[in-house]
Amino acid sequence: MAEYVIEGGRIGGIPDLYDQLNRLFMTGEDWQLGASLDALDDLLYGGYGTLAEDDAVRIVWRDAAHSRDALGVAETEGWLQGKLAQPGRFRSDDLQRQLDDLRAGRGRTYFDRVLEVFEGHPEVVLELR
Repeated sequence: MAEYVIEGGRIGGIPDLYDQLNRLFMTGEDWQLGASLDALDDLLYGGYGTLAEDDAVRIVWRDAAHSRDALGVAETEGWLQGKLAQPGRFRSDDLQRQLDDLRAGRGRTYFDRVLEVFEGHPEVVLELR
């Protein structure tokens, strides 16, 4: 089983997460993942980057508590507001509801959403440390 390590202590926001993912998984590719949950989902299906050759994968996320804080409410709020600032591109009513839920303490953070993407790929073992 191939093992990859996300250095959670180096994650201070969403762009840093994708820097870590590109460092781990996109070596040898002539393109990089964009900061998108859909891109992460596509990556975990395999077929390109370093995952193209791996049937079984374990990802160890060191300093996950640090990442959870960095990708928490404040970062998620900024991410949602950025989407809301692009009228016509995203469903603003849905985004506003997500933002309201987040502010009320019952919404999902970006970190939660990343974990949900991983949960959709049971062939990828994610270990939070």
